Amino acid sequence: MPFSLFSAPAREASHFLGFAGNIIDRQSEKRSDDSAKLALVEPDARLLLIASGRLVLDFSDGPANPYFTLAAVQALGAQTSDAILLGRTDGTATLAVPIAAEPESLPDHLKAIDFRAILAQGLAEKAELGALAQGAALLAWHANHRFCGRCGGPTEMRAGGYKRLCAACGAEHFPRTDPVAIMLTVSGDKCLMGRGRHFAPGVYSALAGFIEPGETIEAAVRRETLEESGIRLGRVVYHASQPWPFPYSLMIGCYGEALNEDISADSDELEDCRWFSRAEVVQMLDGTHPGGLKVPAGHAIAHQLIRTWADAASDS
Repeated sequence: MPFSLFSAPAREASHFLGFAGNIIDRQSEKRSDDSAKLALVEPDARLLLIASGRLVLDFSDGPANPYFTLAAVQALGAQTSDAILLGRTDGTATLAVPIAAEPESLPDHLKAIDFRAILAQGLAEKAELGALAQGAALLAWHANHRFCGRCGGPTEMRAGGYKRLCAACGAEHFPRTDPVAIMLTVSGDKCLMGRGRHFAPGVYSALAGFIEPGETIEAAVRRETLEESGIRLGRVVYHASQPWPFPYSLMIGCYGEALNEDISADSDELEDCRWFSRAEVVQMLDGTHPGGLKVPAGHAIAHQLIRTWADAASDS
């Protein structure tokens, strides 16, 4: 069996996905309990303002600017005591700060915009999106873990935002990432896609589901595919991953080899599930499908899984 490391592309597929362009040096070995507090008062510190699934952008100078000074966020009433130090870029500190203000109450030049809309509309650069994913996930984790899971006592932020400590029992709690398997099942010149009840009209996508404790990525891919579609898988290969701050997931993209083609879809999970020929998938990708069917937008890992398969099939 050939060793594939040195034949792999220099830039992995994950590099080209939304929320995956983070260039912050996290400096995990240098996180002291007061590191966020100290970084906040640095004159060149850059602060991201995050409010309930939205990022505040400043349009006062034209293009959207996601970064604020300490004085600006204090004037808006942001909770600087809950700021998290994400790390540094070329020595400049980047922090995420929660704000409870209602979007409608912000000044006219500021807009609190949904993360997905920022991604879809190209309102932030790749590195800014990466910082957003990191900051949003950490702030969401802190909001959900204010009390100790061991004794129920209140917890306090430590290590610049990368730990919570229970004052009552001393338990340490660390940020979590929820792994999600997302997989495109293929059989010859066909791929399997489904649509959830919450999908936009006409959109079909790769199947997906959370990876469970004690389960490998490959086992989760096989289990979720069987549960949702009744399709058994043989070989499973990894393709790419994507940070997904809703609230703190990591999408792990894979391909699966179908061992059968008779679909038995889980109606609780999927509104529809079917096989698509490569030709039909190309139409969906190009926006020319006669039935108006589509695949997810290009920033999503599902799109990349589908397009990579379709392009490779057309080249073979």
